[in-house]
Amino acid sequence: MKLPIKVLSTVALSAALTISTAVPAGLVSANESSAADFTLSLMHTNDSHANMDSAAKKVTAVKEVREANPDALLVDAGDVFSGTLYFNKFLGQADLEFMNLMGYDIMTFGNHEFDLGSSAEGHKALADFVKGAQFPFVSANADFSGDANLQGLFSDVISSEPANGKIYNGIIKEVNGEKVGFFGLTTAETASISSPGNVTFEDYIEEAEKAVKAFEGMGINKIVAVTHIGYDDNPNVDNDLTLAAQVDGIDVIVGGHSHTQLNEPVVVAADETGAAKDPTVIVQAGQYNNYLGTLDVQFDEAGRVVGQAGELVKISDKAEDPEAAVLLEKYSSQIEELKNTEIGAETVTALENPRTSGDSTGPSVRKNETALGNLITDGMLAKAKQYNSNVIMSLQNGGGIRAGIDAGPITVGEVITVLPFGNTLATMELTGAELKEAFEISVGQYPAENGGFLHVSGAKVKFDSTKPAGERIVSIAYKNDQGTYTEIQDNQTYTIATNAFTAKGGDGYTVFAKAYQEGRVTDLGLSDWENFAEHLTSLGTITPKAEGRIIDVDSLPPVTELDFEKKYNLTDDKKKKLVVNKVSFINVEESAEIKNGIWLKNSAVLQGKGLKNVSVRVTPKKEPIIVDFSGAEVKELVVEQSELVELRGIENIQKLIVQN
Repeated sequence: MKLPIKVLSTVALSAALTISTAVPAGLVSANESSAADFTLSLMHTNDSHANMDSAAKKVTAVKEVREANPDALLVDAGDVFSGTLYFNKFLGQADLEFMNLMGYDIMTFGNHEFDLGSSAEGHKALADFVKGAQFPFVSANADFSGDANLQGLFSDVISSEPANGKIYNGIIKEVNGEKVGFFGLTTAETASISSPGNVTFEDYIEEAEKAVKAFEGMGINKIVAVTHIGYDDNPNVDNDLTLAAQVDGIDVIVGGHSHTQLNEPVVVAADETGAAKDPTVIVQAGQYNNYLGTLDVQFDEAGRVVGQAGELVKISDKAEDPEAAVLLEKYSSQIEELKNTEIGAETVTALENPRTSGDSTGPSVRKNETALGNLITDGMLAKAKQYNSNVIMSLQNGGGIRAGIDAGPITVGEVITVLPFGNTLATMELTGAELKEAFEISVGQYPAENGGFLHVSGAKVKFDSTKPAGERIVSIAYKNDQGTYTEIQDNQTYTIATNAFTAKGGDGYTVFAKAYQEGRVTDLGLSDWENFAEHLTSLGTITPKAEGRIIDVDSLPPVTELDFEKKYNLTDDKKKKLVVNKVSFINVEESAEIKNGIWLKNSAVLQGKGLKNVSVRVTPKKEPIIVDFSGAEVKELVVEQSELVELRGIENIQKLIVQN
């Protein structure tokens, strides 16, 4: 029986891979006749990342599709591993029990399947996962031969009789008398964003071409690539759009890695030059077990796609399968216990997460620097630098910080409640001008709340809320290797870290979306809450404080309006130490000698050529103070209680030491 198939969308790929709405020749809608004589039905998932709380509902969704279409195959495009406590506790075995229950037919490997490669046991957990699977795995561009745990599980062949719990270059499935070829691909980025160890990855285009040629040599003209390379990820590395355009003979791509929610299939009907090609249908089902993808593809006698239709089934809309719900309780009960586990850190006072509740004069995580935001971004920066030493700052959107943490010992559950969305860490290449554009978006709605307000580590941002939106950034300076701050330059390129949601343009960051589209974003795939927990644990005892990282200059008294209580004009003076207790103006000539430096306990403006030979120590009392070096260079500045100090002319400080 012919299923109703409609064309939902098409993609005409020129060199720039632009989307077209024209229906390619030969791709017909449900109301048109076609020569279709075979329909392949697929269910597909990807990037579930151990999100198991909805597993019983997912079982219901799969059963409903199978009841309507018993021949539908169930395929996973990788990244079952990593992301929640279910993985931390069960190392993939909880996911596997449900995958076996649902009757998966095929899976390929995501980069996160290799996360444990650097552990003492190496890829033992992955090997156990493969061995326990009641389905085969496909991987055409991964070489497992160098790994002791996996080498015996892999056969570099295309098998027409694949065994469960084994890995193949490709496999052949027979559906209603028709043979369909499946092969797998994993992103080459795995080598730098995971821990594959001795597992290596070959060029995805070359290996795909080899797989297609092998299938066609066996007389198979219906070919499905199960990929974990990203729908529109960095084209300089690998992605599905490029694969579809450059490799002839692939009819369907079931994708993952970019967490893309394709609400309907995308059809690529042009090659990399823009010339017409046989259609390739691409699907991807978002992330975190939120959706079950479905796809029906019609083929003509020559194995050419002539129709397709697909949709995403929302898992949360389904009722729990009773049998699966009982099975899930076996695991979820242990997870609840784990959430109460202390991480080995405690906070002296509460880490607050304020909101304005409509009063724009009050503080908010969505418009003001917070101690919690600082801790999160500090952890992001530290982790990102482990992967890329060029990272200079990190950014976290305030809307992604969902709760505070009470004073006392910190638990796993509290950390997850702060960052509940399962975001991953990403790095991004931006020019200084683009960074300024981003921060203009960040403070553009101030004093109103903005979910995209950017918390920052490794930099200081000044803005003027009295200026029009888009013209508010006064300065951005990043902390250099000497511990001082360097102004961002518009035409220089910098590497920054943020979460993948923000890096892809979330919260209206079109400047980031452009960078993502141009392949300037690398998703490291590291869980945000795990990074945060690791950072808190490394600190042990936490004393929350804001540090003046993000400052509205309109909230500070202008230096010109300081009421100087004392003025110093140091010319031929020879002093051991100058202690300044009052709001002062200080001029230091080159002929002056101050052996043990200037000690400031109050606001001051300092100038004069002699400052380049002088050390200054700032030790505020209890009130915030301003220290201005705009008029001259200073040899060294030591700051205590930096949260009480607003520094101006920071670019003139040769060496900055902060002692909190």
